[in-house]
Amino acid sequence: MRVAEAFARARAENRKVLVGYLPAGFPSQDGCVAALAAMVENGVDVVEVGLPYSDPVMDGPTIQLGAEQALRQGTRTADVLRTVEAVAGMGVPALCMTYWNPVERYGVERFAADLAATGGAGLITPDLIPDEARPWLAASDEHDLDRVFLVAPSSSDERIASTTAACRGFVYAASLMGVTGTRDTLSDLGGALVDRVRPTTDLPVGVGLGVSDGAQAAQVASYADAVIVGSAFVRRLLDADTLDAGVKAAADLAADLAAGVRA
Repeated sequence: MRVAEAFARARAENRKVLVGYLPAGFPSQDGCVAALAAMVENGVDVVEVGLPYSDPVMDGPTIQLGAEQALRQGTRTADVLRTVEAVAGMGVPALCMTYWNPVERYGVERFAADLAATGGAGLITPDLIPDEARPWLAASDEHDLDRVFLVAPSSSDERIASTTAACRGFVYAASLMGVTGTRDTLSDLGGALVDRVRPTTDLPVGVGLGVSDGAQAAQVASYADAVIVGSAFVRRLLDADTLDAGVKAAADLAADLAAGVRA
């Protein structure tokens, strides 16, 4: 399923899109798939499958803990692709969220071909800018994959325009300067950033970094097309005593967030 279909369905239902993230292989390979299935069943519209990486410059401590656990258990790129395939089989778009180095090491063309073969919708690349993305632009065109680049409050108007022009699927607006993680209050920069993005593209704009509950999801959904949540899901699984308890906690959080994007 393509990302555009998820946004079209949400528009038809007069609501916004909920995007949920977990690192592949966390808390285990099968546990990740079980948690993602529970999240989808409870309202997540688009899934980001994280590729665990040893130098995650944008990840806060919560997501780093999840990724480190996945790496200790031997999670590799092949496992990430299997997770993407499992999510695609759930009937929702599955995007791989990855830093660029693992894709280069795997081979850009090979990664694009293998991702497309699993039914993956595309890539979110937080540390790749379009100016340096020529191999990925070509490979994503060849394999009809979405490509989601990030903009931030510090981005110049020129940078925002060039970034959104290269995006396909949606634009990821990071609502604050800093690493990922839940927060008691949300940044007030998100709405202003979305306002700067809108004139440059017809693509939907998703806002991430900091959302932890349904009330905050509703706040972000008041100005963005999608609400992106990662750390809060990882935290539910980290805090659980058992896998079943973690899956239930992730499902409950998804239901709360889904109510927020429908508010």
